[in-house]
Amino acid sequence: MAYRKPTLRQRTHYLWDRFMSFGTPALVSGLFVISIIIIVITATYIRFRGISPTDEKYTHLLWSSLMRTLDPGTMGSDEGLLEYRLSMLFVTLGGIFVVSTLIGVLSNELNQQLERLRKGRSLVIEKDHTVILGWSPQIFTILSELMIANENQRKARIVVLAEKDKLAMEDEFNARVKKRGHTRVIFRNGSPIDPNDLEIVNPHQARSIIILPPNSGDEDAYVIKVVLAITNNPNRHDEPYHIVTQLLDEKNLDVLRTISERDIVQPILSSDMIARIMTQTSRQSGLSVIYTQLFEFEGDEIYLEGVGRFAGKKYGELLNKYETSSVIGLYQADGKVLINPPMETPIASNDQIFAISEDDDTVKISGLSEIPINLPQIQNNCDPDPATAEKALILGWNRSASTILCELNNYVAAGSTALVVASQNAEKEFQKCLAPVENLDIHFRLGDPTSRQLLNELNPALFEHIIVLSCGNLSVQDADANTLVTLLHLRDIAEHSGRKFSIVSEMLDLRNRQLAEVAQVNDFIVSDHLISLMMAQLSENRHLYDVFTDIFNADGSEIYLKPIRNYVALGEPVNFYTLVEAARRCHQTAIGYRIASEAGNAESQYGIQLNPNKAKEILFQESDQLIVLSEA
Repeated sequence: MAYRKPTLRQRTHYLWDRFMSFGTPALVSGLFVISIIIIVITATYIRFRGISPTDEKYTHLLWSSLMRTLDPGTMGSDEGLLEYRLSMLFVTLGGIFVVSTLIGVLSNELNQQLERLRKGRSLVIEKDHTVILGWSPQIFTILSELMIANENQRKARIVVLAEKDKLAMEDEFNARVKKRGHTRVIFRNGSPIDPNDLEIVNPHQARSIIILPPNSGDEDAYVIKVVLAITNNPNRHDEPYHIVTQLLDEKNLDVLRTISERDIVQPILSSDMIARIMTQTSRQSGLSVIYTQLFEFEGDEIYLEGVGRFAGKKYGELLNKYETSSVIGLYQADGKVLINPPMETPIASNDQIFAISEDDDTVKISGLSEIPINLPQIQNNCDPDPATAEKALILGWNRSASTILCELNNYVAAGSTALVVASQNAEKEFQKCLAPVENLDIHFRLGDPTSRQLLNELNPALFEHIIVLSCGNLSVQDADANTLVTLLHLRDIAEHSGRKFSIVSEMLDLRNRQLAEVAQVNDFIVSDHLISLMMAQLSENRHLYDVFTDIFNADGSEIYLKPIRNYVALGEPVNFYTLVEAARRCHQTAIGYRIASEAGNAESQYGIQLNPNKAKEILFQESDQLIVLSEA
């Protein structure tokens, strides 16, 4: 087919389309050029024809023509020849066209800008901010905690990037989060796995990045993709990125380490961590409250502080040097973290201490020349109680259950038993996930944990520990509803039998905890809430990662609640200085106490007092407990 040259009309249309494709700047500049042409033509014509009634200069004619383009009413006062007035009419009509078109163009551009802002696609120009990538129910806890952590900072910024409408995110944030301090939260719409979208939130100048995986079934794959998008970004900086996230499968840890060798990536194995917390809490009522207090920014949390003049001394000598802070371990100059190390551990000048304190500026040396320790009151009963076989009942099954059984095996004496009751065939899942256990004899029974008849047959009073797990194949609300039904049945059985059970329950939604408190359960583990608290803490202090790893490991120093009578003689008031010294002699680090009479009172934190003032004297009772970090 022979080539046909485009017609003049086609060329004109093509040139017009190209011009319009440049958008608002091209339209404004085009209108400016048209205005100049109209003004110049009119002024030149009037000057050339000499029809101006006042014989104005050329520059004055240009100015008069400009005024008529901007203000059409000006021509109402024109006098002179008809030709002159028609010229002024021409320039006025041209001005009306130009100005009206300009207003329409600017109005349209403004609407487009507002729409762009509504979509959340504009670039964020911040530095030293916290970036949160992704959206899940955990974000509300994380935002709340970060706002509390930055309450005394005037320019704190948090930037959220998620595949969600910006206005929807802002509405949910305003409805679910109480604003604190001066922290500004900025929302942007985009995909965290898209490097181009990542540039919107400026991750290269952020102090930390939190990745929240969606509840879609492929959480680990999502996290790995986002980490790749950050660490392999062509615009990345040379310094390591600090990234906090969570994984479900331990096998993906190696993949994450491989793709982030240059960076500080701190993944929390969520199901594994919750399993460890539930196992420890099932054997010691009150641990869930301790962990929640320790991880929240609302009360006292863990800080790093230089050793100052204590270089050359031993760890045990530092424990009573801070009246309003509780020393728990060392961060050595080589990066090694020691929680409750041997009391004789020497302290180097470049070491730092981990301390529980109200704020980073409250970790202060007391300056006392003599520590007020009541030595005659100290008891030297450091020997642990002899281990005996135990019975545990696990109601429900999810991906944490196998780890719970493994952890129980690490704590209990030989000959202990565990009965797992679930509505799914948990035994096959157990065999796939777990190596053989030695101390724990595990039995499985198929049944519905919400069935009252089944619970009566099990006779819960026969078990020292009862763990109620959220069902892994149900939605969050349905799983929590089933858990609540089971807890109410157990409470009713306890009331009719006159026996109290030690029950630890897992909840998925923090809002359902208040509903479940009617069941009078010893401890609630709100899994997503605890993981969110830990992620917020790590984003503010990356050195806490090894601290958390240590206290949740059966081989490390963990938190224990031990009878206070093992440490001091009862019957007279005692200060916490004396308790710290008594624990030190047992190679333990004391961090608080629990008043048994307040164990059911939520307003008094269920009797838990972390990092008490060491000078305050308290009269303890037989059933009160000391909270310590210990190897066993």
